[in-house]
Amino acid sequence: MDLNLLRALDALLQESSVTRAAERLGTSPAAASRMLGRLRRAVGDPLLVRAGQGLVPTPRALELREEVGALLRDCDGLLRPGAGFEPGRLHRTFTVQASDLLLARTAGPLAERVRAEAPDVDVVFLSEALEGGPGLRQGLVDVELGVLGHLDPEVRTRRLLRWPLVGVARAGHPLFAARRIDARRFAAAEHIGVSRLGRRHGPIDDALAGLGLRRRVAVVVPGHTAALLLARDTDLVALTLADWRPETVAALGLRTFPIPLELEPLDLGMAWHPRNDADPGHRWFREHLAAAVLPEAEAEAEADGGRSGG
Repeated sequence: MDLNLLRALDALLQESSVTRAAERLGTSPAAASRMLGRLRRAVGDPLLVRAGQGLVPTPRALELREEVGALLRDCDGLLRPGAGFEPGRLHRTFTVQASDLLLARTAGPLAERVRAEAPDVDVVFLSEALEGGPGLRQGLVDVELGVLGHLDPEVRTRRLLRWPLVGVARAGHPLFAARRIDARRFAAAEHIGVSRLGRRHGPIDDALAGLGLRRRVAVVVPGHTAALLLARDTDLVALTLADWRPETVAALGLRTFPIPLELEPLDLGMAWHPRNDADPGHRWFREHLAAAVLPEAEAEAEADGGRSGG
């Protein structure tokens, strides 16, 4: 039975009047009378019978009156966006795909926020092995966090912030002997590349080429943590995000410096599949993830629900 017919049944049983039921339904008495006829055939009972100038419910109608009202209230609650969502009752595992650099900054604040509201929610961080959309499409990843690219057209995105890169080397590196690290000195140092796929060329190489310079990427590693540890133990130069965990950088015996090139900051955001767009639990998790990335700058985040083709 169609839900509109159930609403008509509820109005008729509550009002015991075709005219008043029509007003309640926003329709004409003739239309309400036709719906009563359909309901009588469907139920196999007259439901409302004439008694003098009015209508009275049959015993079957009285049995149905409370059940139909409760059923409609349940349907309205079920279909209302986010109705009844309580984080404290959520039992769920969310998967986040992120680089180790973002993981190190985000995992702690995110865990604290989630545990405070939803102690039965678990978070699994995955590497970027499924980067670029397949994990989202296949349901293996709830949120992709980082520099977003090569996404499926339908994927939803939210821009979080723009984060500049800086160079990083051991505190005693010869680069720091000069008062200023210019592009030529920067290019002359041997570098560490970070790429899951072993790529050695990127925007820095393009910027150097524009100045007639070229650098040597002597080592390529798959993650930023490995790059920082390698920079600590060698005279190789790595890259990191500006103001990324300065206490950790100092504890490793590393020192950062501005890259002497005109480089665009990294655009960091998060992406999710539209199947989860309106899910209240997923939306709640996305908000906490964004706040964990931006603990002191949530106001800079754009509104949730944009689109991107990569």
